[in-house]
Amino acid sequence: MLAVGVLAGLSVLSLLTYGYLAWDSLGLGPGGTEAAGSRPGEEPGAGAPSSQPHIVFILADDQGFRDVGYHGSEIRTPTLDKLAAEGVKLENYYVQPMCTPSRSQFITGKYQIHTGLQHSIIRPTQPNCLPLDNVTLPQKLKEVGYSTHMVGKWHLGFYRRECMPTQRGFDTFFGSLLGSGDYYTHFKCDSPGICGYDLYENDNAAWDHDNGIYSTQMYTQKVQQILASHNPRKPIFLYIAYQAVHSPLQAPGKYFEHYRSINNINRRRYAAMLACLDEAINNVTLALKKYGYYDNSIIIYSSDNGGQPMAGGSNWPLRGSKGTYWEGGIRAVGFVHSPLLKNKGSVCKELVHITDWFPTLITLAEGQIDEDIQLDGYDIWETISEGRRSPRVDILHNIDPIYTKAKNGSWAAGYGIWNTAIQSAIRVNHWKLLTGNPGYSDWVPPQAFSNVGPNRWHNERVSWSAGKTVWLFNITADPYERVDLSARYPDVVKQLLRRLSQFNKTAVPVRYPPKDPRSNPKLNGGVWGPWFKEDEKKKKSDKSKGANKQKKNKNKKKAN
Repeated sequence: MLAVGVLAGLSVLSLLTYGYLAWDSLGLGPGGTEAAGSRPGEEPGAGAPSSQPHIVFILADDQGFRDVGYHGSEIRTPTLDKLAAEGVKLENYYVQPMCTPSRSQFITGKYQIHTGLQHSIIRPTQPNCLPLDNVTLPQKLKEVGYSTHMVGKWHLGFYRRECMPTQRGFDTFFGSLLGSGDYYTHFKCDSPGICGYDLYENDNAAWDHDNGIYSTQMYTQKVQQILASHNPRKPIFLYIAYQAVHSPLQAPGKYFEHYRSINNINRRRYAAMLACLDEAINNVTLALKKYGYYDNSIIIYSSDNGGQPMAGGSNWPLRGSKGTYWEGGIRAVGFVHSPLLKNKGSVCKELVHITDWFPTLITLAEGQIDEDIQLDGYDIWETISEGRRSPRVDILHNIDPIYTKAKNGSWAAGYGIWNTAIQSAIRVNHWKLLTGNPGYSDWVPPQAFSNVGPNRWHNERVSWSAGKTVWLFNITADPYERVDLSARYPDVVKQLLRRLSQFNKTAVPVRYPPKDPRSNPKLNGGVWGPWFKEDEKKKKSDKSKGANKQKKNKNKKKAN
């Protein structure tokens, strides 16, 4: 745990270090802070700055591992490159292969098997959401005095009011509830005839903001407004979950300027979207400096999963893509940028997972983690800031008991320890084991994007025997998963299968209900939003109780 004195000392040191020089170009005073009393309702000299750091977590959507300048991309990302170079690059950092799983693990610090969200994502028409008995990161931060705000994509369910972001710990919410939608109109069709508006201000549809503004720019403007109106002497948690660079592939025209030479139209659009996102993050950083937050801030940047090559993303040289448990689906772009870091300008190659942010940030915020929460994440601040060894030695990537498409999977193939028909993946030290059907497994090289259509992409394809349902890789020696070692090291396979079995004993039942016709936006004023009303639930419950009471009375009469 980082002591209060250390945080406070570092904050003062950073102010002295940067002084006027860091802010002259912005036309601000020392440290970029406004004088006390300059804000509406604030008294001069009111309160000392908090030792608790301001926390800004930026989550990009579907950004591929290669899709950042410092990983060799042809797409320019000067802001991300600079922030990462001045901070700590996370080069052994893992997330989940899809939207909902990564977001749920970030906000709870728990694996999917411990929230019931093991299978796929939460669909718009499903009566499902992040279970209400799970304590969330913003709830814990509020306990220790943080103002909590979310801007962007939620995708953790909304069928009940209690599932909404403002009911899960956020003071304010501005963004979308679904997994994707039009960047300008903010409409989304889940299927023919099932369409609705998806932009919210707190718990209500934000029709007033329906001005055709591109979501990346609109969300950035909202972040700037929040920072301008908040008192930087009080700690703030900002969760900025951009829609970009998820499909549909849309971007303002000016961002195509540098990418006319990219022949593949999907890659060209994707590049423009990422360029806009990079500019947005620069504007967020400038706002943090302008309004006096930066010197006592921690900025964390992460992608939520791997890129989707068919939608312009690139994970090269990693194998696979979004939606798979190959490295291309789960190894993410990530870094930490903060004046509070001790080892600035370094690279962290220690094992880090998205569940680790929950305990790390609670500890930095001087909060307490209750034992009954039973987190799967670890406090990795000293690993990142000081270069120490990671407390993490394994990652359960997932166990999905519903996804059993590996027809040749069996208990026999799993040495009687594990049914290899089940899609699962686990990492223990250098070893990674996959069972079942891990998903799309090609390598998509950069030159693939020089072609006009995806049908002409020259992927590196892989073939294996039709009955194969177990793979083993030494990820340290073979990060691109080219050499399967399962036949050579059966004892290692057995050890990892036993570890999977141990994890599975702690799993809760999967939550993946069928769609509910009441979810249709046509029944909700044309808006995607909560449809499961508590009063309806109560009426049904009362009706059921009444029916049971009548039945009991009838039985009593018969007995008499």
